[in-house]
Amino acid sequence: MAVIAVFNQKGGVGKTTTCLNLTAALSLAQRTPIALDMDPQGHLSLASGLKHGTTRQHSIVSFFKDKTPLARLLYETPAGWQLIPATLELSKIDALYGSDPQAAGLLKQGLAEELALTGAPILIDCCPMLGVLTLNALLAADKVLIPVSADYLSQHGVHRLDSALNVLEKKLQRTFERRIVVTRFDSRRKLSYDIYDKLKERYGDLVCKTRIGETVALATSPMHGLDVFAYAPHSPGAADYRALAKELMDSGFV
Repeated sequence: MAVIAVFNQKGGVGKTTTCLNLTAALSLAQRTPIALDMDPQGHLSLASGLKHGTTRQHSIVSFFKDKTPLARLLYETPAGWQLIPATLELSKIDALYGSDPQAAGLLKQGLAEELALTGAPILIDCCPMLGVLTLNALLAADKVLIPVSADYLSQHGVHRLDSALNVLEKKLQRTFERRIVVTRFDSRRKLSYDIYDKLKERYGDLVCKTRIGETVALATSPMHGLDVFAYAPHSPGAADYRALAKELMDSGFV
């Protein structure tokens, strides 16, 4: 079972878009993935077809507050892959468990007890804040996928995130296998190539060869509660995420 935290502390970099469409691509590749929405905004849940949201009792909140087994919270999306959704009430978890040093390991334990036997790859759409929720995701994960949009500020943001992960590795006495995927890549702009080249120069093979282009289909498919394959299967965005999934599977990351 590969558990992948999709994480970036900067907004607007395609974190949820990547989690959504990579999960969908893995499903098309017959890998039966499971996605976890760990962001109180619940954007992954909305983009997956839960247009009217969900209740606390049927979301990841119930796992943290009521100790509901994760397997009971699985929701089958219209596209056929499974999701554990989030609600805004998830934002209260930090306050609830903030002083409990054992709280950061709850998700890891829950996954081991409930979903490990499925062997399914699990992708976690992380909260951008480094609190109890994100620590749960990172402790549960053995890999971290970092989406970085092809712009100057995002490039510098990934350096800070890399440093933060290095500090966490020392504290937790473990390592995170990482990959960086460049998103919102505009092939008409020299800046996009410059950002990609600078990231490759600094991080080498940790940077995925596949680049996710800025396309209309990727921006509009969540409005319809669909991944890009269900919304526009022949679009460049679908081709990009299909290529990303293949690259990550071929390299053993998934």
